[in-house]
Amino acid sequence: MAELTPMMKQYFEIKEKCRDYILFYRLGDFYEMFFDDAILVSRELELTLTGRDCGQEERAPMCGVPYHASESYIGRLVRKGYKVAICEQVEDPKTTKGLVKRDIVRMVTPGTVIEASMLDERRNNFLCCLFTEGAAGGVCFADISTGEVYATSTTTAGELLSEVGRFLPSETLLGGDAVTDTSLQGFLKERVDSIFSPLDAQAFDAEQAYALVETHFGAQAIEANGLGENGIVVRVLGGLLHYLEETQKASLGGLNTLNVYQQGQYMELDLTARRNLELCETMRTKEKKGSLLWVIDRTKTAMGSRMIRQWLEKPLLNPLHIRKRQQAIGALCDDPVLHSNLTDELDQLFDIERLIGRVVYGTANCRDLRAMQTSLERLPLIKQLLSELDKIPLVHELNERIDPLTDICELIGSAIVDEPPVSVREGGLIRPGFRPEVDDLRGLASGGKGKIAEIEQREREATGIKGLKIGYNRVFGYYLEVTKTNLDAVPEHYIRKQTLANCERYITEELKQLEGQVLGAQERLTALEYELFCEVREHVAAQVHRIQRTAHALSNIDVLAALSDLAANEHYVCPEVDFSGRIDIKDGRHPVVEKMLRGGLFIPNDTLLDQDDNRVAVITGPNMAGKSTYMRQVALITILAQMGSFVPAASARIGIVDRIFTRVGASDDLASGQSTFMVEMSEVADILRGATRNSLLILDEIGRGTSTYDGMSIARAVVEYVADKKRIGARALFATHYHELTALEDLVDGIKNYNIAVKKRGDNITFLRKIVRGGADDSYGIEVAGLAGVPNPVIKRAKRILADLESNTPKVEVHAVADSEPAQVSLMDLGTNAVADRLRSMQIETMTPIEAMTALYELKQMLS
Repeated sequence: MAELTPMMKQYFEIKEKCRDYILFYRLGDFYEMFFDDAILVSRELELTLTGRDCGQEERAPMCGVPYHASESYIGRLVRKGYKVAICEQVEDPKTTKGLVKRDIVRMVTPGTVIEASMLDERRNNFLCCLFTEGAAGGVCFADISTGEVYATSTTTAGELLSEVGRFLPSETLLGGDAVTDTSLQGFLKERVDSIFSPLDAQAFDAEQAYALVETHFGAQAIEANGLGENGIVVRVLGGLLHYLEETQKASLGGLNTLNVYQQGQYMELDLTARRNLELCETMRTKEKKGSLLWVIDRTKTAMGSRMIRQWLEKPLLNPLHIRKRQQAIGALCDDPVLHSNLTDELDQLFDIERLIGRVVYGTANCRDLRAMQTSLERLPLIKQLLSELDKIPLVHELNERIDPLTDICELIGSAIVDEPPVSVREGGLIRPGFRPEVDDLRGLASGGKGKIAEIEQREREATGIKGLKIGYNRVFGYYLEVTKTNLDAVPEHYIRKQTLANCERYITEELKQLEGQVLGAQERLTALEYELFCEVREHVAAQVHRIQRTAHALSNIDVLAALSDLAANEHYVCPEVDFSGRIDIKDGRHPVVEKMLRGGLFIPNDTLLDQDDNRVAVITGPNMAGKSTYMRQVALITILAQMGSFVPAASARIGIVDRIFTRVGASDDLASGQSTFMVEMSEVADILRGATRNSLLILDEIGRGTSTYDGMSIARAVVEYVADKKRIGARALFATHYHELTALEDLVDGIKNYNIAVKKRGDNITFLRKIVRGGADDSYGIEVAGLAGVPNPVIKRAKRILADLESNTPKVEVHAVADSEPAQVSLMDLGTNAVADRLRSMQIETMTPIEAMTALYELKQMLS
């Protein structure tokens, strides 16, 4: 077999270091891919597949992309879940003989992206690292583009999944038992859409992890966050840092905002609740529009938009902290002029968090620095505006954290031109006057006009030749030109270069030296400008702590201003949040549906839940009448209140809710072989295991996936279990079509009946969208089918069948004995009924009216 070429040998040596990555191998002005990588990339990016001689009999498959446009190609691959290793030339080809040395300079994965073009600017991009030992686990999440790190420990699998569902990482690193946990991996793949891979066990070594965490975050951070007593969290943080050091090949100085939190610090919202309530995206289209976030996100900056998402996903449990936010929002509402001026300034800010991230990782260009400087110019006025609300504790705290950063602003402003080019290696970056050397070289690079004019004038005066002039051509370079009539005055030190018909051309040592300086000036200028740019960038990077602290404060100010705008323009009120256990909402409105409808068409409703006589509200009424909207509305108002926002209501009192559970809608999980009913029961089981008396349960149509009596029995048992103070005693909204369950109000303490009011005129019904006390007297299912457009013959036939069933179905009674179980009855058994037999024997088509009335009378007598 023929031997590989030196270049291909080098390629395989580097590829061995990154087997699971697509290797972008730098060759001149292109990144090339070979063999399997080339075949994969050509297919995924629809690139032409070519070949290259590699020393073997067959040519190596190859495809490539221009290095200056590689970011978009890498972004497309990463969005598809691939990982890319970037291999650069690490020697100057001009000074190297033979094969240029190359090495991997960075690895780009879905969780380590920092390029703006590859990121959604209004949401975080988290990398997750988790480690489990039995039921115990540690998990951390890092957004390296903003420098945020969150970490916590969990005691159950449910808690771990809940945290992963809260952050929705794009990439997950697994350690410990998680490496073989197929259930967890299925959750990551199917529910979170996160790529995952195991980390080497050595990465989670306790001693090594502690050393890494201490080196990176400092001993003070370890002590402040209580990590000395939380070994499993230290291990996941160590695993995370180990992975980032391997992939980023650069300083991790931007990753310094460590937040270690405890379970119970925020309201628990599992992935099912987040999706059913459509907090950040809709269930059907997965878009932001139509979600609660779409309604409340009126932020002016990208970093503010990411922060309001965090507030929404992590509602608070401490009323004192909630009231601080409410007070700040109220103060901004009370001063519309200040609010308007503040939002105008915020609107001028670029994404400082991600700008400083790119600066620290060395990928920022001059335009990034200019964007930074433009943003920093607004800080003094922002601080001045905030000082007018200095008596508001939260505003005062945030204003104290905002550093004016005037030194950084002045440095960038004095160093970088107003409109720099995209590339940082082609010159035109540094402002005139910043460094004399740059100005000198720039003058020389433009032809050294001033220097040439000076020499020309001096030589004229020295020789007395008034017509002497300096010229230039590509063959001879710079020269002194003297006409034939003045040749007698030419000094001896002039060196003849060229003879023409009317003149002679000469050079001097000074002119030759100037020529050398001019011809090499552009190259030296470009190199010096890049060097100075790097100095400025490194100086800015050294101030990362100050800049991140300021950016974080600004993002919080932006959220407060956005929620103030929401409250003022949508007529939201400040809720009272306490530990009363009471949810008392007057004229509550669904924030999303209200915005969709507009024009005051939304019908508000009251809600009363507590931990005593009003624990469970059993809600009956027809489909499409608004039961699901109403129940979701209560949950959304609760979440808004506990994130510190004002709420859509006339008034509201919210007793702290520790968790919100939802069981809404029907869906199959075909991937795991679960039917609709199995999915429903699995969710119910999770709710009953995880709920506490301080939880809020939204339960919609429990038991609809099985036979009537089975379903009703399950629904009743669930209601009783939830209402029982010895079991759960939680606050719950329970929507059902099983009207028999309305009898529970008189049998079980804490249950109250409500229904959606409906007006019926003949066969027509009107949904009044109003929640009223008492149980519904009918489901109006057939009428709803008619409204939905089901053909009239089907509707008529359904009504006849319903009348038959209702006349022959024995009434189901609900007794007070909790564990009595009625025998299973099938509706098909009604076929043996005498009335049904008589009906089947009738020839209705041939009956006269008198015969029909007689037959009807007979049937009535049979029933009585």
